[in-house]
Amino acid sequence: MQWRIITVGKPGHPWVKEAVELYAKRLQHYSQFEHVIIKEGPLDRVEKQIEAACGQDLCVLLDERGKQLRSTEMARWIENEEISGRKKICLVIGGADGHSPELRAKAKVTWSLSTLTLQHDIAWVVLMEQIYRAYTIIRREPYHRE
Repeated sequence: MQWRIITVGKPGHPWVKEAVELYAKRLQHYSQFEHVIIKEGPLDRVEKQIEAACGQDLCVLLDERGKQLRSTEMARWIENEEISGRKKICLVIGGADGHSPELRAKAKVTWSLSTLTLQHDIAWVVLMEQIYRAYTIIRREPYHRE
């Protein structure tokens, strides 16, 4: 599976890059990742760029209004997408203005990492860790504990 993670705005803290690189290195054994940064700006322009960056790939919006998944549910979802033959998934972390109701309505899948509003750097780190956790669950590796 190939993952494209889109963030609105550049990472603001050095620790974010370090944490994301840690999980990206761990994840290279399972899949490929690409990071696309969209510059902050008017929401309509930003969302046009998001749609263009996702193209025809499955677009998953991250939004506090989305569906909350347990780690094991995320692992099953990823496994099912891989079994179905899905090649690419686009994960979108919005900027300070979040996502418009129109973009949320277009999205086939919307996840919530938390009912709290997370700053996009923190959301990116949490997302990478959860994807790593999901792959270790799928492979029955000793990372996740229940």
